[in-house]
Amino acid sequence: MATAPRTGTSPPAAPGVHPRRLWSLRPASDRQAGDAIVANFLLHWFPAKALRASLDWRYSLWLGTVSAALLLLLVVSGLPLLFLHVPSVERAYGSVKDIEYVVTFGSWIRSVHRIAAHLMVAAVFLHLVRVFLTGAYKNGTGRGQHREWNWVLGVVMFLVTLFLSFTGYLLPWDQLAYWAVTVGTNIASAVPLVGAEVRELLLGGRNIDQPTLIRFYVLHVIVLPGALGALFAYHMWRIRKDGGLACADRAAALPAPAPDAPGATKTYSLLGIARGTGPTIRATSVEAPLTTVNSVPDLTRRAAIVVLGTIAVVSILAVLIRSPLEEAANPLVTPNPAKAPWYFLWLQELVTDTTFRIGSFTVNGALVGGIILPGILVTVMAIWPWLDRSPPEAAGRWMPRTRRTQNAVFLVIVLLVLLLTYVGLFVRGPYWNLYWPWEAWPDMPGRI
Repeated sequence: MATAPRTGTSPPAAPGVHPRRLWSLRPASDRQAGDAIVANFLLHWFPAKALRASLDWRYSLWLGTVSAALLLLLVVSGLPLLFLHVPSVERAYGSVKDIEYVVTFGSWIRSVHRIAAHLMVAAVFLHLVRVFLTGAYKNGTGRGQHREWNWVLGVVMFLVTLFLSFTGYLLPWDQLAYWAVTVGTNIASAVPLVGAEVRELLLGGRNIDQPTLIRFYVLHVIVLPGALGALFAYHMWRIRKDGGLACADRAAALPAPAPDAPGATKTYSLLGIARGTGPTIRATSVEAPLTTVNSVPDLTRRAAIVVLGTIAVVSILAVLIRSPLEEAANPLVTPNPAKAPWYFLWLQELVTDTTFRIGSFTVNGALVGGIILPGILVTVMAIWPWLDRSPPEAAGRWMPRTRRTQNAVFLVIVLLVLLLTYVGLFVRGPYWNLYWPWEAWPDMPGRI
């Protein structure tokens, strides 16, 4: 059977099939840049064209990408720890000591995992703050937008992130972990009517013991990462469906560029030369070449810088900051003070501040400060897009005048949470008394 002679030039690639295995960092044409998006599975999250405004470092601060990079780092650093940690009350503490002092690079891997977890809580929180201050949960001029649901999704992802970090807190099974989880679950027991059952459901019993460790382990390594991964994928898909970042609507509000003037044309045919004018070309400001760039390489390059920069910062911090490991958990020895993880300290402080006596009646701070007030706060946050009556033009702008009041209220709440966290972290001492940060704690503190 005869074969076609081979020529020196390779055949052109079919549409959607990129000639390179991954993608080109320097596509030669818009067609090649678009094919790179179609041909790469990961880049399907990106559109072929990206708005220049959405790539601005000052608008989104890239906090969402930082959060995703930290999640990736948690998964990668958590895999080797899965092989080394033993979720047993008798062996968990010893296995963590082996990771710290016996396993090659074990201490660094554990520090990377721990620092990434703490930074992810902070990054997701700051991402929510940025979205609120820019009104990015508001629908703009695009069709079929449902950014309010993506905001609700973000609130849920933040709560899952908190719980994911909290469940990992117990796994070393040392004094710090044991009593931090004790404080956290005691607050959950203040839920009206079903508080005791909620705490028992979390612990797998009435005390923190082997069933608790197994539950927290399964939640930490399977259930919550899986849920967060699914929510993250849907979150990214919704961003695409809603037309990208909210600053896209700001660009759409710009005046449309002047249409190109029709020019004289002529067409040669069998009947001779047909003279006329060309079509008038109109384009919206979003589609205008001056406001958009190819996602490959402009968007992918910035995302790579943020991801690699995040990994580098966490890696360096893990060298400088070692993960704490106290004595093995001992239910008979209570540390003084016993504090919740830092991201729940504002809640612990709120419980303290709302516990007071009125005559012979004592206000239950665990119920008021631990359940009711945080419950109201989370509920109001979730439904805020439906309460916000500011115009659509406020979407995608940093602190516009039309949203000045609600931004101010939101910032006051954020500052109060940060202040309570600071007090719980640095000012509370033995018996939960107040001490200045530079004041030494007494050896034998007295009760109030």
